[in-house]
Amino acid sequence: MLRFLVRRVTGALVILLIISAVTFWLFYAVPRDPAMMSCGKNCTPENLAQIRKNLGIDHPIPVQYWYWLKGVFVGRDYSGFGHCDAPCFGYSFANNVPVFDTIKDRLPTTLALALGSAVVFLIFGIGAGMLAALKQGRFLDKFASSASLLGSSLQIYFVGYIAMFIFVAKLGWLDQPQDSASLFQDPVSWFSGLLLPWLVLAIIFTANYTRMTRSQMVEQLSEDYVRTARAKGLSRANVFFRFAWRGAMGPIVTLFGIDLGTLIGGAIITESTFSLHGVGRLAVQSVDQSDLPMLLGVTVLAAGAIVFANIIVDAVYALIDPRIRLA
Repeated sequence: MLRFLVRRVTGALVILLIISAVTFWLFYAVPRDPAMMSCGKNCTPENLAQIRKNLGIDHPIPVQYWYWLKGVFVGRDYSGFGHCDAPCFGYSFANNVPVFDTIKDRLPTTLALALGSAVVFLIFGIGAGMLAALKQGRFLDKFASSASLLGSSLQIYFVGYIAMFIFVAKLGWLDQPQDSASLFQDPVSWFSGLLLPWLVLAIIFTANYTRMTRSQMVEQLSEDYVRTARAKGLSRANVFFRFAWRGAMGPIVTLFGIDLGTLIGGAIITESTFSLHGVGRLAVQSVDQSDLPMLLGVTVLAAGAIVFANIIVDAVYALIDPRIRLA
């Protein structure tokens, strides 16, 4: 297991290095000059050269990337801002603040949104799928399949506005979504401010997990080892939860690893719909402002979340299914 994890982490670092290099080139090879955008109307060649030096873009792109990569691990000195401690992703072109500090301030909201919605859609999605498989061909199975089909066709920006209009504006059952409260200082306000985004974001994923769980459970219940366990006299509940459930979890864990990495990387639509100040909304604002360092930092964060989430998924496989051996 240790050798497997070391090899996968090493491969993940190589992948992130390639992603950062390609992304850096794509972002910084654009014809628009960030220094020209910041120089103003009465821009002189001397001012333009000084701004390029302050921003760290007065070198060829390969040299810029080397300085950026070096700053991530050991820090970097900027003539216009001073020393930037590691991990240094540069300074924002829009407001001249460290990229890493801004992402660090926004990340708790995205983590809370991702993990909270994950708890909701895992409980309801897997639960509904297991009940549908247990009641295969009956009303509950047909209802769960129809509801999941409807849920997967919905869009977050549509459901979000409808949910706020009904449950916040009209009925007053839920609070206006907000992320200003702290989990440790005011947990009640924190929970009530994120409850509606959790539920709305979980709708789409619940539908996917319901269908995935049902199909995997139905397949596992028809396997020979399940029929053998039933022939030996084990109860239906024991066979269902002890054997079939564990066999069905492999693809579900894979799907969860991909979804969780994507959510942590930035729930752009959800954060924009509910005006939450997370990494996803930060990415949208960076695009509007052509803030290349901030975009690069968010992109590397999203890629890292997806890559390392898949490493964790691979490691969990051996715990769920003893037939899998990691080498």
